Amino acid sequence: MRKTLPHDGERVVEAAYETTAEGRNILAMHLASYSRAEEFCSGKDVLDLGCGSGYGIASLASHARSVVGVDVSAAAVAYAREHYRLPNLRYEEIIADRPTPFPEGSFDVVLSFQVIEHVVNDSAYVAEVRRLLRSGGVALFITPDRRTRLLPRQKPWNRWHVREYSAESLRDVVSKHLSVFGLETMRGETLPVTAELRRYRLARWAALPVTLPFVPEFLRVAGLTLLSGISTRFQRSRGEGPSQRPNGGSYWFESDDRPGLNVLVIAKKS
Repeated sequence: MRKTLPHDGERVVEAAYETTAEGRNILAMHLASYSRAEEFCSGKDVLDLGCGSGYGIASLASHARSVVGVDVSAAAVAYAREHYRLPNLRYEEIIADRPTPFPEGSFDVVLSFQVIEHVVNDSAYVAEVRRLLRSGGVALFITPDRRTRLLPRQKPWNRWHVREYSAESLRDVVSKHLSVFGLETMRGETLPVTAELRRYRLARWAALPVTLPFVPEFLRVAGLTLLSGISTRFQRSRGEGPSQRPNGGSYWFESDDRPGLNVLVIAKKS
């Protein structure tokens, strides 16, 4: 039986995201993140810490010596194993908020793309990344830019996110454990960026009643789950378009700390 993953917004699944313009836009940003990592992964042993459905790390296998994708979801790992099989690529399930099963200094490169915003103890998470890196190894952290997505002090409108980061706050968390040597933000072509900013604007105002800073977490999650269900039914009523492979080249990273779509911090284990 072929493995499937729910299209619930927690993980990107190519087959689901390629069917709508919004999904293709989101997938294109994710593909651009993995494209940015290529130069760091050439000939290296690479870990994707939170690989999701596996499409991203599979794209790096031709550049790296070896690649390992891990995720806390058994369903995601099973899906990745079935859909993205390569000789130098393997996937493993890990336990949330627990150290990974790898020895200290196992990898040259650790990727953390759209993961740290899901983690309760972000400092311990970065400390684990440091443990996994070899001396001189490099870690790349990419996360949504809260300056673009949220109002000041607003809680995330993505129900899966514990918090979201500015360039400065992400750098501060990472620099407690690693030496930061690069800070970039994601830019893109005018049309897809305009569409993505419109999505952010609609989401933050629609979610505002349950994302105010004083709203208890259980009410935020419950309210956002309800809104997500309404949004999903609306999208289904519009029907799905033809499946198309998005163009990751519509997005790129630039070395600055101005607000963007995503923030990238590049750091090294000294």
